[in-house]
Formats: sequence, C-alpha cells, structure tokens
Amino acid sequence: QVQLVESGGGLVQPGGSLRLSCAASPSIFAINLNPMGWYRQAPGKERELVATISRGGRTTYGNFVKGRFTISGDNVKNTVYLQMNSLKPEDTAVYICTATHADNGMNYWAKGTLVTVSS
Repeated sequence: QVQLVESGGGLVQPGGSLRLSCAASPSIFAINLNPMGWYRQAPGKERELVATISRGGRTTYGNFVKGRFTISGDNVKNTVYLQMNSLKPEDTAVYICTATHADNGMNYWAKGTLVTVSS
C-alpha cells in the first residue's frame, strides 16, 4: 500500500513563491512510481494538470505555467518538488499530488494542499 504525503501549501501574496513537496510512504526506491506530479482544482473549475516528472527526468507542464513553475524529483526517495514563482491570484486552488505505479498501472492521489494567492 502506497500513500502520498504532500506539504508546502499556504497563503502567499501575488508575485510571491511557494514550494510544494510530495513524498510516497513508504519512501522506497524499488516502488516504481513513475511519473509523479500535481494536478490542481479550484471551486467550480475543472481539474487541470500542473506538472509531472518521470524517473528519466522528462517533464510536462500545464499551459498556464509559462516558465513560472519548476518540478524536480528525487528518485531514491520517491519524492517530488514543485517550485512556484511569480504566483498569481488565479493560481489559487487545491494542489493534489499524484503518482502512477508504473509496474501495475495503479494511480495514487494525495489529499491535496491549499494554495491561496491573495493580498
């Protein structure tokens, strides 16, 4: 059984930065979680892709990122990080970490962490 634990959400002013972390529990390298990343969802809005990263370092980003966000990962720790810069009010949402168990195709979802961008 794999659980995803994320942290780093909170309140930030427009133009500020936050860094999200998401770690699998247990954090065992042999558990082949690939890819890992985040989706986000605001009230009344559709869920949308934020960013993902594979164990080979391939990344994907949502169209809204425009160079502001960077995802990185630690394969040994089964942990990913999302550095979010130049945050805008429209970035306000629940950010939900996700991972795919590449060996069996099972998808995992964290509980979500709230990011609020407001002055």
